Amino acid sequence: MIANAALAEVTAQRRDSIAYTVQQDCGSCHGLTFAGGLGPDLQAERLQSIPDDYLIQVIKHGIPGTPMPPWQRFFNDEEIQWIVTQLKRGSL
Repeated sequence: MIANAALAEVTAQRRDSIAYTVQQDCGSCHGLTFAGGLGPDLQAERLQSIPDDYLIQVIKHGIPGTPMPPWQRFFNDEEIQWIVTQLKRGSL
C-alpha cells in the first residue's frame, strides 16, 4: 500500500506544484500530452505494463547516456510514487 501512503503524504498544494512541473518539464521531452517525443510515450495505457519500481528508479536516477535526468533533487520518494500513480491513472 505504498501508493496509498504516498498519496496521503503529498499535500494538495504540493500536488499542484508537482503536476505543473511534470506537465511542463517532463512534457518538454515526452510531449505535452505525454504521447512521446524525444522521450517515450508516458500515457496511462502504455505504462500499465511497466512496473512501478522501474518507473520510480528512472524518475529518481534518470537514464545515463540519455537526455533523461535524475529528479531526486526535486522530488522525494512519496512525491515520485505520486507521479507514477498519477501517470498510470492518466490524471496529470
